[in-house]
Amino acid sequence: MEEKAPNTEATRLRWQTIDEESGDTERPRLNRLNRSASYSSQSSGRNLKARTTVDPSLSLPIHYRTVSFEIDEAEALHQTKAAQIKSEIATDLSNLDWHTITVEELQKRWQVDASQGLSSEQVQRRLRQYGKNSLAALPHRWFWQIFGYFFKGFGAILLVGCVLVFVSWKPLGQPPSQANLALAIVLLAVFFIQAGFNAWQDWSSSRVMASITAMLPESCLVQRDGSQVTVDGPDIVPGDVVYLKAGNKLPADVRLIEVSNDASFDRSILTGESLPVHGTVDSTDDNYLETHCIGLQGTHCVSGNAKGIVVATADSTVFGGIAKLTNEPKTGLTTLEKEVLRFVLLIVLIMLTMIIVVVIVWATWLRVDHPDWINVPTLIVDCVSVAIAFIPEGLPIALTASLTITANLMRKNKILCKSLKTVETLGAVSVICSDKTGTLTRAGNKMFVTDCAMSTSTLTPESARDRMVMGGKASGVHQLRAAAALCNAAEFDASSSTLPLNERRIYGDATDQAILRFSESLGPVSELRQTWKMTYELPFNSKNKFMIRTFNAAQPNGYGLALSAAEAVQFRQSDSLLTIKGAPDILIERCTHTIGLDGNVEALDDHVRRKMLDVKDRWSSEGRRVILLARKILPAAEILVHPSSREFESEMMTQAKTGLVLVGLVGIVDPPREEIPDVIKTLRRAGIRIFMVTGDFGLTALAIARQCGIVTTEGTVDTVASLQRSTHIAEKIPPSTPSPAIVVSGPELMSLDDCQWDQLCQYQEIVFARTTPEQKLRIVREFRARDEIVGMTGDGVNDAPSLKAADIGIALGSGSDIAIEASDMVLLDSFSAVVEAVQYGRVVFDNLKKTIVYLLPAGSFSEFWPVFTNVMFGLPQVLSSFLMIIICCFTDCAAATVLAYEAPEADVLLRPPRKPKRDRLVNWKLVFHAYGILGMLESVASFAMAYWYLERSGIPFSALWFKFGAVPSNVDPDYYQARLNEASSIYFINLVVMQWFNLMAVRTRRLSIFQHPPAFNKDTQNLLLFPAIAFALCMAIFWLYVPPFQEVLDTSSVPAEHYFLPAAFGLGILCLDELRKAAVRRWPKGILARCAW
Repeated sequence: MEEKAPNTEATRLRWQTIDEESGDTERPRLNRLNRSASYSSQSSGRNLKARTTVDPSLSLPIHYRTVSFEIDEAEALHQTKAAQIKSEIATDLSNLDWHTITVEELQKRWQVDASQGLSSEQVQRRLRQYGKNSLAALPHRWFWQIFGYFFKGFGAILLVGCVLVFVSWKPLGQPPSQANLALAIVLLAVFFIQAGFNAWQDWSSSRVMASITAMLPESCLVQRDGSQVTVDGPDIVPGDVVYLKAGNKLPADVRLIEVSNDASFDRSILTGESLPVHGTVDSTDDNYLETHCIGLQGTHCVSGNAKGIVVATADSTVFGGIAKLTNEPKTGLTTLEKEVLRFVLLIVLIMLTMIIVVVIVWATWLRVDHPDWINVPTLIVDCVSVAIAFIPEGLPIALTASLTITANLMRKNKILCKSLKTVETLGAVSVICSDKTGTLTRAGNKMFVTDCAMSTSTLTPESARDRMVMGGKASGVHQLRAAAALCNAAEFDASSSTLPLNERRIYGDATDQAILRFSESLGPVSELRQTWKMTYELPFNSKNKFMIRTFNAAQPNGYGLALSAAEAVQFRQSDSLLTIKGAPDILIERCTHTIGLDGNVEALDDHVRRKMLDVKDRWSSEGRRVILLARKILPAAEILVHPSSREFESEMMTQAKTGLVLVGLVGIVDPPREEIPDVIKTLRRAGIRIFMVTGDFGLTALAIARQCGIVTTEGTVDTVASLQRSTHIAEKIPPSTPSPAIVVSGPELMSLDDCQWDQLCQYQEIVFARTTPEQKLRIVREFRARDEIVGMTGDGVNDAPSLKAADIGIALGSGSDIAIEASDMVLLDSFSAVVEAVQYGRVVFDNLKKTIVYLLPAGSFSEFWPVFTNVMFGLPQVLSSFLMIIICCFTDCAAATVLAYEAPEADVLLRPPRKPKRDRLVNWKLVFHAYGILGMLESVASFAMAYWYLERSGIPFSALWFKFGAVPSNVDPDYYQARLNEASSIYFINLVVMQWFNLMAVRTRRLSIFQHPPAFNKDTQNLLLFPAIAFALCMAIFWLYVPPFQEVLDTSSVPAEHYFLPAAFGLGILCLDELRKAAVRRWPKGILARCAW
């Protein structure tokens, strides 16, 4: 039976809930670290020595104490508790010695061989012993969450109104009015219903965002049962042997046992320090948190690669302990929520103004001249009525529902938005800067070598194989094959070894994969890697643009596989072989010799150099990526530093500057994805400019950009020379500019001034070539500085800064952990999904506009005028306060919510992107349409129906005007009150029925209802509209026709003609809106189009 290892329950950090940015993250809880210092081994049965306990304040570095633990100083109790827990963590960490013991001792403790990894049986036992590698969740702040359910939105106003109406019933009511009591009860009920809906909405949003988080890829490459396998982060167990490379997020606390010379880790998530920590095998500090041989969970490998053994998972990790102390983030408002809040505050300001006007009119005039008209309880009810009339209670609900529904729809299409803010920003994206490899192109096993060049000859892979057969081991192709296999970080997956070569799974960079396949097609890669032992590696990075590996010969027969015959004779066992692979324009100047097809080393003269550069340019112009392979023999006498020392890297960089032997060039095709040209066309029609940002040569990038459709110009394109350095240059490029396209290299970008950037940012087609991460970041910032909403795509570790800086960072599901974490949105399928993402972003904004236009006419404008005419003109209030509540919270709310399910209009991707600073959610056009047109029509029609009914009932309008409650002398008071109740119900029904047609009208902003039908068309239908209409009718009938409600709430049944007449009015509104839309489509620059919402 396997024995326990000490204090090592650790796991990959896995957020259990939704939206980190908005603050709804449910942080894991820390299980107390096991401070047991004993350990027994099955083989030896010995005990570890007791560890010395040190002062926690000395053990925990200052930046961990001040940055990582976000303690609210205002909460003394919480601070004290957090300090106690922090002290415990520091003490626990001081007991750890994983960083001080030898690698051999580490393997003994965990009963693991680093070359074989854990067995499946060991993994299962440790999963049962330590549990999953997931952080525990913090206790929920239920009180504040429930408080928010009740009081966010308009809950506070509803509750205040409820209390005031209760007071107007008793004790102020003399005698108490049953209608006021009923109104207060309804307000209270709505208060609780709104809280219930908010709770359901929060639960629904949490489920959507949690499911999105669960779909994000989280895996790690580990050694198990002697093979490299990929496992999910939560399945990592203590003792696992893990492989780390640039871009990986550490799944647990790891003791490093092998590191490349440039391996470094970004610990800023824990320490706040921006400088990466250089990884080492040996301990550099007695402090567990300071030593460089420990990789901490949640941090990132930013360069190089490493191998390590997991020593802590889940809550036992340093991150797990810190997460316990971190305050739960506060929820922030998104841009769209702030815009809605701005509109609501405007409405509330108008409401308060009108209430003040009502109170002043009552105090200075009505109370004096008409004391029996409005008493104090009635005044209170009138003020509450004004509040109810003005505030669209369904708007906050519709806002959250719309964003959540859209995020869920995007999830089903494998577009994962990390926060609701992402959804709203998508609709405003005006520029997308796209990486090339893997985003616009296929990459992976779709990349392949099409040609190779040696000296003055070019070969296809097939002819290269033939040359090997004819020339034997003396052929130069053998040396090209060796260089391609040795200077290569890619590895074949052992489990796919029986598959055809083009189907075998490979771990590594896409370019390395293509070159590794090419080498394998010429001969077994394993043969070469068994005869040469790697001693040092400098991985490829976008700054150097090359990769270095050094080797010692493991077997003498390896000499003839990688060297010329003459070199093989002279090579000594103690000598080293430096191999280098990278950009031809950088490396060819460092080469002094080359390999001929016959395998002999020749001087690299100007003729051969020019020939090679011509081949490079030709291949690049055809869209191929060109890689140069070279090598150099390093005699043992010239290398005075050991490969494990830090000085070795600088020594190798010096050796690689000159004296290289050019082995050959390989041309790699990275074909564009089939769907990309159509995607580019669609985005361009939507007014979005697509730019390519790549590390490739300008010629290669331009060729691929043309294949993708990013560059449509067939002739010459502009260069940086076309950008004038002049402060007097016009702000826009003149229309006569011969080319709308330009190609600019990364180094050229750094020399541009603001004026040149102004010109560059106006081009419609741009290819940024040979860019570094710093230059990508500069590109994003320059476009954002010119009020562009920038989307940036990327999948590598070097893309993280620009992904964070962009308005929308877009990563692919196959990208690195850093890229996925830095992004706002993850596309699980391909870049083509960005079209749907942009469409959803625009649709959510459109649908919210439609919701507001639907709610305002009846739920705000038409409710205010009965109160205003009642106070100012002495007319009866023809819409009771109770029925106002029913409209806002029942009959209109369902329809407003289902508008979130509206399908995009046909022209949604034919419009230019929204300008956030100019195109507000609520502008004067929308307010004019909702209030000045729809609201006015509905109000006039409803007033007309109510007073027409009273006229027919023997109560003319002249008998009501400025009468301030006086009953006409020839009318019985009971009869008069009954007719007024019926008139109020008629006004109410008139609004409810007309809103059905308004609902159909607002579904589209420019298209006809026949172009965008609500039914019988799968692309445009929204069948939920009809249940919403039925619900509104049922609610109206329920409150008007149930006898107890009629008696208490002063409602009444409505004559049949008052259902059909408002239907005719509603149809008229629909027809008028159809004519308006037709005029907008016919005259897109006419006055109606300029006023269209």
